[in-house]
Amino acid sequence: MTLRNLTQPEYLPQPTDPRDGLQGLFAVMHSFLGSVQSNPFPDFLSRLIKREISYTSPDFYKQVLVYQAGFLVCIIIGILFIILMPLVGLCFCCCRCCGNCGGRMYQKQEKSTGCRRRAFFASVLVVTIILLAGDICAYVSNNRLSQNVDKSFSAFNNTMDNLHIFLHSIPQEVDFIIDSSSVPIQETNASLLDIGKGLGGKIVNQLRGRADSLLNTAEQLLKVIGIAEQELQNVNKSASRLQKLQEELAANLTTLSDDINKTLHSCGDSCKDVSVEGLAVVTNFSMVPDVQHPLELITNVTRLNLSATLVEANDTLNKIPEKVSEQAKDVASEGQAQLDGIKEKIATFRSSLPILDTLGNVSEFLGDITKKAGTYEPDIKTYDGYRRIVGICLCCLVLLIIVLNALGLLCGALGLDTRTPPTKRGCLSNSGGDFLMASVGFSFIFAWLLMLLVLLTFLVGGNIYTLVCRPWATGHLLKFLETPGLFTESNLLSSLGMKDSNVTLTSLYEGCRNNDALWNTLHLGETVALDDILNISKYTQDIDSTLNKLNISVNSTEFLTDNQMRSLRDLNINGSLNLNFTGALQQINQNMTQKDLSALAEQLDKLADKNTQNLNSSIWQLNTSLPQIQELVNSILTQGEAFKTFMTEHLNKVVKNATFNFVHDVLGYFEMYLDWVKNTITGEVARCGPVAGTFDAADTIVCSYIVDVWNAFWFSLGWCTIFLLPSVILAVRLAKFYRRMRMDDVYEYPELENEATKSIQNAPARNEEVVAPFQLIYLSGTEDDNEFYTTPGLLFPMWIMSVSI
Repeated sequence: MTLRNLTQPEYLPQPTDPRDGLQGLFAVMHSFLGSVQSNPFPDFLSRLIKREISYTSPDFYKQVLVYQAGFLVCIIIGILFIILMPLVGLCFCCCRCCGNCGGRMYQKQEKSTGCRRRAFFASVLVVTIILLAGDICAYVSNNRLSQNVDKSFSAFNNTMDNLHIFLHSIPQEVDFIIDSSSVPIQETNASLLDIGKGLGGKIVNQLRGRADSLLNTAEQLLKVIGIAEQELQNVNKSASRLQKLQEELAANLTTLSDDINKTLHSCGDSCKDVSVEGLAVVTNFSMVPDVQHPLELITNVTRLNLSATLVEANDTLNKIPEKVSEQAKDVASEGQAQLDGIKEKIATFRSSLPILDTLGNVSEFLGDITKKAGTYEPDIKTYDGYRRIVGICLCCLVLLIIVLNALGLLCGALGLDTRTPPTKRGCLSNSGGDFLMASVGFSFIFAWLLMLLVLLTFLVGGNIYTLVCRPWATGHLLKFLETPGLFTESNLLSSLGMKDSNVTLTSLYEGCRNNDALWNTLHLGETVALDDILNISKYTQDIDSTLNKLNISVNSTEFLTDNQMRSLRDLNINGSLNLNFTGALQQINQNMTQKDLSALAEQLDKLADKNTQNLNSSIWQLNTSLPQIQELVNSILTQGEAFKTFMTEHLNKVVKNATFNFVHDVLGYFEMYLDWVKNTITGEVARCGPVAGTFDAADTIVCSYIVDVWNAFWFSLGWCTIFLLPSVILAVRLAKFYRRMRMDDVYEYPELENEATKSIQNAPARNEEVVAPFQLIYLSGTEDDNEFYTTPGLLFPMWIMSVSI
């Protein structure tokens, strides 16, 4: 009997982790959040939900503050940044308006000026590249978040569809198991219809072991007896013929000897050396034993037609199935009528699984969730569109600062001519410095806003990651959810109509992740007695009683009659077949005469050749077959007596054993089916991989699709915001090297330099150009040149000095 394997349903693909290209960013972000929040999952949440602690309790606040210490530090830093950045920018602006903080258009020239300019240029370039990388990551994360929001709904729908497929497949699989009961029922029906071949065949098979051996032995005996009978007849005929020929030869040799002696006597002395003594027949064929008696014994056996008796006995065995079919017809019909009742009893198995009754409610509940989630999809996508626009605007603000830095570096580097005095710097170089100062201004304007948004998104995304995603990945969230007393129905099976079970969310997830059957995952064996439900006696009791009514009678079969047995015994009485052909063979193998007379020997050979050859062949064949006859006769007599005794004493037992085996085989179909049902239910039905897939899909949608990308966005934006500080400082310092100055600062004599410096410091801060009283300008424009010329403003002071000297 072959039962089909259970076909597992096909599920929609599960959502995959969309981290392509952003693994490094996510790793750094996770490391940062791990540093900020290194505490384990808080236990005060469960106590708060169970109302063991009040949210107004000071102890509760203390625990929260201790747990959120890392976030509090970040909040303080963020708030300080938000407050101080605009204040510092305002102070910086006022300071520059007052001619301080680099606001005075004067640059002191030193030998290290070029090296400092290059160092500031490289630093601003590096910071700008870092800002650009962060802005790109923020832009990619912003777009990826919108894409993931769109994919989340399809992934959610696929996950819910998989759950529906899983829940709907369970009753279908149970129905398949119940419908498969038609296989043993059909096999049983076929066995009852062909009960003659089934039961009768078993009886014949048990008799055939002995009967076939007896038949084979009898067949060999008949074959050997036939050969022996033919050879004995040949020996009898050949021996009689040769004895007659021997007598004729002896008479002829006597006459010939007399004639030769007369001739030799008449020949005289010349023939006296010739003698015919010994011219006589040496061979004595009377030594061939008499085979008449053995031939009669064998002929008596063949006359009893042993082969016909064996054929009749064999036919009797072959007709047993037909007789069994006739005798068991009523019982078979009654058993067939009871098969429908067995199918109805098997169909009641469905009601023994209480979990099937709750699957409809669970499926309906999931359908309501799917519909409700679908109603929020348009609004969520709309708001996500607004969020994406805001994100792009923020990225554009950072990009504006990056572009201004880049333009400042580009214009400053291309427009600066180191041979030109600071007061004569070109428009392109001056524009580079202006771009850098514009970058500084926009940084002060928008940095606090960026930090405010980063702080808000950080608090939301960081806490979701540390309180939901990270515990979800480590399994602590499931342990938290299965805390006793946390929810009204903390026991999973209680909500499914099952009681007194210790199944937890963790064990459920672990079992379903291995795609185990729901029976083992939910430990249904603890509440449902499957062995009692699948007890074979509950389903086959009636048909078992019916089949036990079988009363089959088989007539005894005789393979050998008494006369045949008596004739076979006669063959072994007093060595009837023990014939000694040794002397006959010796006589046959020697010469017919003692004297070698060629012509006479040739005639004698021609005369005796044919008969002696036949006799010799027959004797040798009899030497082989006669011992076989005795051996086969002994064997067939022993087997015949044993078979007769077996049929007399054990035939009824054979019939009963065959009937018992037939009933056992018929019931074995149902036993095999029920074993298959047990193995299928405990190992194949309701493989709950989709349940674990739902957990994993929720983790992927919430954490990988949304939270990780959300955190990557604020992390990238915060990265850019932090690096705006060095960008501001370095841009201000570098802008001084590109902007056009209004005063030069190169002196040949230190005392003049000191006096010029004091004059510059005492000069009023106004927009008109102020010329130092002792201002020296490079002739060649390089810092290392020693040739100078004086501006007109220095002519009068120098004349005064010369006069005084």
